[in-house]
Amino acid sequence: MRLSRTILLSMALLVGLSVSARAQDRFEIFGAYSYLHFSPTITGVNSRSFNGGGGAATLYFLKIFGVKADFMGYGSTTFSRTFNTPVIIPGNGIIPAGTYSAQGNMFTYLFGPVLRIPTPLIKPFGEVLFGGSNTNGYVNLSNAINQGGGTIATPNQHPFTLAAGGGVDLSVSHRVAIRLGEFDYVLTRYTNPLTSTNNQNNFRYCGGVIFKF
Repeated sequence: MRLSRTILLSMALLVGLSVSARAQDRFEIFGAYSYLHFSPTITGVNSRSFNGGGGAATLYFLKIFGVKADFMGYGSTTFSRTFNTPVIIPGNGIIPAGTYSAQGNMFTYLFGPVLRIPTPLIKPFGEVLFGGSNTNGYVNLSNAINQGGGTIATPNQHPFTLAAGGGVDLSVSHRVAIRLGEFDYVLTRYTNPLTSTNNQNNFRYCGGVIFKF
Protein backbone atom coordinates (compact mmCIF):
# COMPACT_ATOMS: atom_id res chain seq x y z
CA MET A 1 0.00 0.00 0.00
CA ARG A 2 2.78 2.43 0.89
CA LEU A 3 4.48 1.71 -2.45
CA SER A 4 1.22 2.27 -4.30
CA ARG A 5 0.64 5.56 -2.49
CA THR A 6 4.19 6.66 -3.25
CA ILE A 7 3.71 5.85 -6.93
CA LEU A 8 0.37 7.69 -7.02
CA LEU A 9 1.85 10.75 -5.27
CA SER A 10 4.82 10.75 -7.66
CA MET A 11 2.51 10.54 -10.67
CA ALA A 12 0.35 13.35 -9.30
CA LEU A 13 3.44 15.49 -8.73
CA LEU A 14 4.68 14.88 -12.28
CA VAL A 15 1.26 15.74 -13.72
CA GLY A 16 1.15 18.89 -11.61
CA LEU A 17 4.59 19.96 -12.75
CA SER A 18 3.68 19.25 -16.37
CA VAL A 19 0.49 21.32 -16.13
CA SER A 20 2.38 24.12 -14.39
CA ALA A 21 5.06 24.14 -17.09
CA ARG A 22 2.45 24.20 -19.83
CA ALA A 23 0.63 27.03 -18.10
CA GLN A 24 3.84 29.02 -18.12
CA ASP A 25 4.43 28.45 -21.84
CA ARG A 26 3.37 31.40 -23.98
CA PHE A 27 2.90 31.70 -27.72
CA GLU A 28 3.22 35.16 -29.26
CA ILE A 29 2.52 36.55 -32.73
CA PHE A 30 4.23 39.79 -33.70
CA GLY A 31 3.03 42.12 -36.47
CA ALA A 32 5.82 44.53 -37.37
CA TYR A 33 7.01 47.57 -39.21
CA SER A 34 10.68 47.13 -40.06
CA TYR A 35 13.46 49.43 -41.25
CA LEU A 36 16.63 47.91 -42.77
CA HIS A 37 19.81 49.90 -43.41
CA PHE A 38 21.57 47.77 -46.02
CA SER A 39 25.21 48.15 -47.11
CA PRO A 40 25.54 46.71 -50.65
CA THR A 41 29.40 46.68 -50.65
CA ILE A 42 29.59 48.04 -54.20
CA THR A 43 32.09 50.87 -54.60
CA GLY A 44 30.21 54.03 -55.53
CA VAL A 45 26.83 52.82 -54.23
CA ASN A 46 25.79 54.21 -50.86
CA SER A 47 24.00 52.26 -48.17
CA ARG A 48 20.31 51.76 -48.84
CA SER A 49 17.29 52.37 -46.59
CA PHE A 50 14.59 49.72 -46.91
CA ASN A 51 11.13 50.10 -45.36
CA GLY A 52 8.86 47.14 -44.94
CA GLY A 53 7.32 44.80 -42.43
CA GLY A 54 6.23 41.30 -41.67
CA GLY A 55 5.71 39.09 -38.70
CA ALA A 56 7.19 36.68 -36.23
CA ALA A 57 6.01 33.88 -33.96
CA THR A 58 7.69 32.94 -30.68
CA LEU A 59 7.05 30.01 -28.37
CA TYR A 60 8.32 30.65 -24.82
CA PHE A 61 9.20 27.99 -22.27
CA LEU A 62 8.84 28.92 -18.58
CA LYS A 63 8.42 32.55 -19.75
CA ILE A 64 12.18 33.04 -20.15
CA PHE A 65 13.51 31.05 -23.10
CA GLY A 66 11.81 31.09 -26.47
CA VAL A 67 12.21 29.90 -30.05
CA LYS A 68 11.39 32.45 -32.74
CA ALA A 69 10.53 32.35 -36.45
CA ASP A 70 10.92 35.75 -38.12
CA PHE A 71 9.84 36.81 -41.65
CA MET A 72 10.32 40.35 -43.00
CA GLY A 73 9.88 41.86 -46.46
CA TYR A 74 11.12 45.23 -47.75
CA GLY A 75 9.95 47.34 -50.68
CA SER A 76 12.03 48.38 -53.68
CA THR A 77 14.72 51.03 -53.63
CA THR A 78 16.58 52.43 -56.65
CA PHE A 79 20.36 52.76 -56.89
CA SER A 80 22.78 53.77 -59.65
CA ARG A 81 26.43 53.09 -60.44
CA THR A 82 28.57 55.07 -62.90
CA PHE A 83 31.68 53.71 -64.66
CA ASN A 84 33.79 56.34 -66.42
CA THR A 85 35.84 53.70 -68.23
CA PRO A 86 35.17 50.06 -69.15
CA VAL A 87 35.88 47.57 -66.36
CA ILE A 88 37.09 44.01 -66.85
CA ILE A 89 36.20 41.67 -63.98
CA PRO A 90 38.39 38.54 -64.18
CA GLY A 91 36.21 35.49 -64.56
CA ASN A 92 32.98 37.48 -64.65
CA GLY A 93 32.88 39.57 -67.81
CA ILE A 94 33.07 43.20 -68.90
CA ILE A 95 31.25 46.35 -67.77
CA PRO A 96 31.10 49.06 -70.47
CA ALA A 97 31.46 52.70 -69.45
CA GLY A 98 28.15 54.29 -68.48
CA THR A 99 25.60 54.78 -65.72
CA TYR A 100 23.43 51.83 -64.71
CA SER A 101 20.34 51.96 -62.52
CA ALA A 102 18.41 49.14 -60.91
CA GLN A 103 15.77 48.50 -58.30
CA GLY A 104 15.93 45.95 -55.54
CA ASN A 105 13.73 44.61 -52.76
CA MET A 106 14.62 42.23 -49.95
CA PHE A 107 13.14 39.37 -47.90
CA THR A 108 14.55 37.71 -44.78
CA TYR A 109 13.61 34.46 -43.05
CA LEU A 110 15.28 33.82 -39.70
CA PHE A 111 14.99 31.35 -36.80
CA GLY A 112 16.63 31.10 -33.39
CA PRO A 113 16.56 31.45 -29.60
CA VAL A 114 15.22 34.36 -27.57
CA LEU A 115 15.93 35.14 -23.90
CA ARG A 116 13.84 37.67 -21.99
CA ILE A 117 13.33 39.07 -18.50
CA PRO A 118 9.63 38.39 -17.73
CA THR A 119 8.87 41.42 -15.55
CA PRO A 120 5.16 42.35 -15.38
CA LEU A 121 5.16 45.58 -17.41
CA ILE A 122 8.45 45.93 -19.31
CA LYS A 123 10.09 42.86 -20.84
CA PRO A 124 13.63 43.31 -22.23
CA PHE A 125 14.87 40.52 -24.48
CA GLY A 126 17.85 39.40 -26.53
CA GLU A 127 17.99 37.18 -29.59
CA VAL A 128 20.29 35.48 -32.08
CA LEU A 129 18.58 34.42 -35.32
CA PHE A 130 19.95 32.43 -38.24
CA GLY A 131 18.60 31.79 -41.71
CA GLY A 132 18.66 33.31 -45.17
CA SER A 133 17.56 36.25 -47.26
CA ASN A 134 16.97 37.23 -50.86
CA THR A 135 17.27 40.43 -52.87
CA ASN A 136 16.88 40.97 -56.59
CA GLY A 137 19.05 44.10 -56.49
CA TYR A 138 22.28 42.44 -57.62
CA VAL A 139 20.55 40.47 -60.38
CA ASN A 140 18.76 43.60 -61.61
CA LEU A 141 22.04 45.53 -61.66
CA SER A 142 23.65 42.77 -63.71
CA ASN A 143 20.71 42.84 -66.14
CA ALA A 144 21.01 46.61 -66.52
CA ILE A 145 24.74 46.29 -67.24
CA ASN A 146 24.15 43.52 -69.77
CA GLN A 147 21.45 45.53 -71.53
CA GLY A 148 24.11 48.22 -71.98
CA GLY A 149 26.47 45.77 -73.65
CA GLY A 150 28.08 44.12 -70.63
CA THR A 151 28.64 40.43 -69.93
CA ILE A 152 28.13 40.12 -66.17
CA ALA A 153 26.58 36.96 -64.70
CA THR A 154 24.96 37.09 -61.24
CA PRO A 155 22.81 34.16 -60.09
CA ASN A 156 19.80 34.52 -57.81
CA GLN A 157 21.09 34.20 -54.24
CA HIS A 158 19.71 33.05 -50.88
CA PRO A 159 22.80 33.55 -48.70
CA PHE A 160 23.40 32.90 -45.02
CA THR A 161 21.92 35.70 -42.91
CA LEU A 162 22.27 36.40 -39.18
CA ALA A 163 20.50 38.85 -36.87
CA ALA A 164 21.71 39.51 -33.32
CA GLY A 165 20.34 42.08 -30.92
CA GLY A 166 17.41 42.72 -28.63
CA GLY A 167 14.64 45.05 -27.64
CA VAL A 168 11.90 45.97 -25.19
CA ASP A 169 8.21 45.01 -25.02
CA LEU A 170 5.57 46.98 -23.09
CA SER A 171 2.57 45.01 -21.83
CA VAL A 172 -0.78 46.69 -22.51
CA SER A 173 -2.99 43.86 -21.31
CA HIS A 174 -2.84 40.14 -20.64
CA ARG A 175 -3.18 39.47 -24.39
CA VAL A 176 -1.55 42.49 -26.04
CA ALA A 177 1.86 44.17 -25.88
CA ILE A 178 3.69 46.85 -27.82
CA ARG A 179 7.20 46.24 -29.10
CA LEU A 180 8.74 49.65 -28.48
CA GLY A 181 11.88 48.73 -30.33
CA GLU A 182 13.88 45.77 -31.57
CA PHE A 183 17.41 46.60 -32.72
CA ASP A 184 19.50 44.04 -34.59
CA TYR A 185 22.86 43.82 -36.27
CA VAL A 186 22.22 41.93 -39.51
CA LEU A 187 24.94 40.09 -41.44
CA THR A 188 24.24 39.05 -45.04
CA ARG A 189 26.62 37.25 -47.39
CA TYR A 190 25.71 38.33 -50.92
CA THR A 191 28.34 38.10 -53.65
CA ASN A 192 27.88 41.20 -55.80
CA PRO A 193 28.56 41.29 -59.56
CA LEU A 194 31.39 43.82 -59.35
CA THR A 195 33.70 42.53 -56.62
CA SER A 196 34.30 39.34 -54.66
CA THR A 197 33.13 40.94 -51.40
CA ASN A 198 30.52 38.78 -49.72
CA ASN A 199 29.91 40.28 -46.26
CA GLN A 200 27.40 43.09 -45.72
CA ASN A 201 27.06 44.64 -42.26
CA ASN A 202 23.54 45.99 -41.84
CA PHE A 203 21.18 47.39 -39.19
CA ARG A 204 17.53 46.53 -38.55
CA TYR A 205 14.79 48.12 -36.45
CA CYS A 206 11.40 46.53 -35.82
CA GLY A 207 8.39 47.78 -33.90
CA GLY A 208 4.75 46.77 -33.70
CA VAL A 209 2.03 44.89 -31.85
CA ILE A 210 2.29 41.54 -30.07
CA PHE A 211 -0.67 39.22 -29.52
CA LYS A 212 -0.19 36.72 -26.70
CA PHE A 213 -1.87 33.31 -26.43
